[in-house]
Amino acid sequence: MRYFIDSEFIDDGSTIALISIGMVAEDGRELYAENLDADLSKASEWVSENVVAKLWSRQPYPDHREFNRLSLNGLVGGLITHKGIAHEVLHFCDPQTHGIPEFWGYYSAYDWVAFCQLFGTMMHLPPGYPFYCRDLKQWADDLGNPTLPEQTGEHHALADAQWNKQVWQCLRDEADRLLDEDKTGK
Repeated sequence: MRYFIDSEFIDDGSTIALISIGMVAEDGRELYAENLDADLSKASEWVSENVVAKLWSRQPYPDHREFNRLSLNGLVGGLITHKGIAHEVLHFCDPQTHGIPEFWGYYSAYDWVAFCQLFGTMMHLPPGYPFYCRDLKQWADDLGNPTLPEQTGEHHALADAQWNKQVWQCLRDEADRLLDEDKTGK
């Protein structure tokens, strides 16, 4: 099962502290969680303006009244503790239920660190999880940087994870096109 991930975080040069995580499974399920334990007072001005301001828990009612515990249309998550997010991810990506996970992100190095830290270190990832995240930007570079879908909702973990899924499909189509072109010589 492919999972398209994105996270928002506070990076102070020595620590990556998770603010929120968005995940979209290839079967359409979605997870969006905001870290109740995040110390948002440590966010830079840029993160405060471009990330914190877009958090669903910061939006006026009734727009996201259902946010604290979502289970509508396959979306799960909420405003929960760091440990609670790890539990939600375990359930969401359960290899016994959904198959071996394959994770994809865009410029995903920091996202992957934040993801691994949900469980402790990379060495504490659940059984069946890979120790790496595949990177869509690297794949795009390998394919000659084709035009990608327009991005909306940038710097919101769920919107970015949804976009990552669209990018994967675009790149898969481009890879198929290039393979067909190579086979036919056209």
